[in-house]
Amino acid sequence: MGETIPHRNIAHFDLDAFFVEVEILNNPTLRGKPLIVGGSRERGVVTTCSYEARKFGVHSSMPMKKAVQLCPQALVLQGSRGEYTRFSRWVTDIIAARAPLFEKASIDEFYIDLTGMDRFHDALAWTVSLREEIMEKTGLPISFGLASNKMVAKMATNEAKPNGYLQIRHGMEAEFLAPLSVGSIPGVGDHTLHTLQEMGISTIGELAAYPVRVLSARMGASAGELIRKAGGCHDGAVQPYHEAKSISTEQTFEENIGKESVLLTSLVSMTEKVAFQLREQNKMAGCVTVKIRYPDFETTSRQRAIPYTFYDDELIPFAKELFRKLYRKGEKVRLLGIRVSELTGEALQTNLFTDTQKKAGLYKAIDDVKGRFGKSSLTRGGALHEP
Repeated sequence: MGETIPHRNIAHFDLDAFFVEVEILNNPTLRGKPLIVGGSRERGVVTTCSYEARKFGVHSSMPMKKAVQLCPQALVLQGSRGEYTRFSRWVTDIIAARAPLFEKASIDEFYIDLTGMDRFHDALAWTVSLREEIMEKTGLPISFGLASNKMVAKMATNEAKPNGYLQIRHGMEAEFLAPLSVGSIPGVGDHTLHTLQEMGISTIGELAAYPVRVLSARMGASAGELIRKAGGCHDGAVQPYHEAKSISTEQTFEENIGKESVLLTSLVSMTEKVAFQLREQNKMAGCVTVKIRYPDFETTSRQRAIPYTFYDDELIPFAKELFRKLYRKGEKVRLLGIRVSELTGEALQTNLFTDTQKKAGLYKAIDDVKGRFGKSSLTRGGALHEP
């Protein structure tokens, strides 16, 4: 007889109201108060908010003006990105030390593949133990869902919040999902939700029981995938997280360059290139490395951890700082390179607490031009004249 294929066990961890909780840890007097993280009271959007603010209808991605109207007594915080990065790395390190395979889906969200572990450990007990270790060491609340696939695990986490956990046992996926709103299915946006509601479908159970032929006639090719999700089926794999994942570029000069201003101009151009690639992939980087190779092929590099970002104007100062620490003044350079690493997904989420509307709009316009006319069609003018 062949070996029995083990059931999949996927845990989804989500740090509850992450930015808010970091602010509270750094300033305990904020605990119990309605807090909103996301820029100023007049502009921007809500990144996250405390549960005290949520009682007034405030939620993530809401325009700040509307949030303040709903909860005028709320304390609005711009956010401490460096601290969020530090705590995120701390949690990542704890998970990496124990998990056999994990994916860092965003700055505050993780998937862990525990498939096969049940031959040695109880998967739920192991996951509870990891959650307790994270909370004890960092002071952060964290929720998790444990299920047979990533989608159901994530939805279980959402039901377990705040600061709880929920296991959906194998074979119970459809029963767990049935009473939930169809809008809670990952990937169901406002348009799809409106269409389903027009058809009289409000719960996942109703969707699962709906005739596929009728649904297909209204929704086309997406109908089959929707029905599969409604039944609790999802094939997405946990993508292994490696610090080594990176985006890089380098330039070997036709003639060795000894003029620092020329080298800096080249470095700025390369930094813009990797930042553009980050935004194309909707990723942020938490580490920058600069490499210099001299004519005798001696190669040196230096790196530093940075607050997660994908913006040129935030990456460039770190690149220049590393270059100036590395470069032996007056010596000619054969090759110059830059690498960004420690990549994390769902980039926009972590950037909402900056002045997103203005900055993101500017970068979108720049990226649109680069997308149409090439990555080198626009460059940072100030760098061309830097001494």
